[in-house]
Amino acid sequence: MQSPNRPRQIWLVLLTTLIIMLFWRVPVLAQDPNEEQLELGAQLFAENCAVCHGPNGEGRVGAELSKDWPSIRPDLRVKMGIEEGVAGSPMPAWSQENGGPLTDDEIESLTLYILSWETGGLPDLSPIPTYTPRPPITPIPDVEGDPNRGAVLYAENCAVCHGPNGEGRVGVPLAKDWPAIRPDLRVKSVIERGVSGSPMSPWSQTNGGPLTDEDVNDIVAFVLSWPASAQSLVLTPTPAQAATPSVFSGPLGALIVLIGLLVLVAIGVIGALRRKE
Repeated sequence: MQSPNRPRQIWLVLLTTLIIMLFWRVPVLAQDPNEEQLELGAQLFAENCAVCHGPNGEGRVGAELSKDWPSIRPDLRVKMGIEEGVAGSPMPAWSQENGGPLTDDEIESLTLYILSWETGGLPDLSPIPTYTPRPPITPIPDVEGDPNRGAVLYAENCAVCHGPNGEGRVGVPLAKDWPAIRPDLRVKSVIERGVSGSPMSPWSQTNGGPLTDEDVNDIVAFVLSWPASAQSLVLTPTPAQAATPSVFSGPLGALIVLIGLLVLVAIGVIGALRRKE
């Protein structure tokens, strides 16, 4: 005769198994970051994120980050956004697994630093990166703008995505031929308006960005000052194109897998009980 407590025992075992599998499957970030992690996160943010999100996470051409993150696991929410990017938005994927330049440890430190703003943050842990001046650049005939001033503006606004020499990073290479009758107008239009559906945001003040018309013209003059052969002289390789995230990737995919396993276990248990009856 079947014990009346048997079904409850079975479901208790299933629930315990599910909890163990959740903690085994989904990585957990450290809850109490040390000073070294926060310092690394601050440095990485200044070098890779501040140009779009602002030096204090206040937002610029990217979203505001210095805010509360309403989520059961805000660390996983922020981490996934960094690793995989946000499809159809200016946020590209930054993890090496998805074609970006950041390691898992760097993303963890960066996530902890961003979340530290929820409790007031730790300001001024890392100075804003400085840039090495370039040799004087001869202006290009018939191209409006000062390439020397454009070099400074490029370093401050563009190099983090497109590489310091236009070789490409999480953004496309720029040191190349521009097949157009007026390449200056083509480059200018992209900077001003962005590219819809890609990580390239509009940067002109007319379209909600931070750059004046003069700034845009100067950056155009600098970008076009690169010879097409400059791309082959850069030692830093262009990252591979980010893979399209699978429905089974990330914590959501882990949860789907766990639910599927739990359903299979439950079906097996129910079948066994019916056979005994």
